[in-house]
Amino acid sequence: MPKIKVKTNRSAAKRFKLTASGKVKRARGGGSHLNEKKGRKRKRRLNNPEFMDGNAAKRIKTYVPYK
Repeated sequence: MPKIKVKTNRSAAKRFKLTASGKVKRARGGGSHLNEKKGRKRKRRLNNPEFMDGNAAKRIKTYVPYK
C-alpha cells in the first residue's frame, strides 16, 4: 500500500520554517506596530527569530510535514 499523504496546514507553513537540522524557526510577535514606545534593544531582539523546542515544536512538525 502506498503511504498516505498528509495535507500541509497552510497557515502554519506561512508562520514557521524548518531548519536543515530539524529545528522549528518562528518570528517573534509584537514588532509590527506601536514601536515608538519600545526601546532600541527590545526592537532589535524582536527582529531575530526564535527556535521552538519541546512539544510545541513536535506539533508544528505535524502541521508542516514536507518542509
